[in-house]
Amino acid sequence: QVQLVESGGGLVQAGGSLRLSCAASGGTFRSYVVGWFRQAPGKERAFVAGSWDYGHTWHADSVKGRFTISRDNAKNTVYLQMNSLKPEDTAVYYCAARPGFTLGIRPSDYNYWGQGTQVTVSS
Repeated sequence: QVQLVESGGGLVQAGGSLRLSCAASGGTFRSYVVGWFRQAPGKERAFVAGSWDYGHTWHADSVKGRFTISRDNAKNTVYLQMNSLKPEDTAVYYCAARPGFTLGIRPSDYNYWGQGTQVTVSS
């Protein structure tokens, strides 16, 4: 059973930066696909970025060039560096994990979820 804990959310002005962390425990972290999702009020949970198979990454078009996912397998931690933040990035951000080596972009592709961290970007 994998436990995920997100941290690093907060309130930031448009154009600012935040770095989210997702700390994992209870599994062989390096063999897991990890994804970041976000959910704004009244909207469905949406894929933001994913990391899999020893260094492969993918970012949604809406964040490409602004957000970067990375992972430190020695620390069992995945990060989401968010730069040039916009008010439309405001959401609860979740990390999710599943065993394997192929990326999934649907919430139903993932077995384990963190509790979420709020990111609010003011204009």
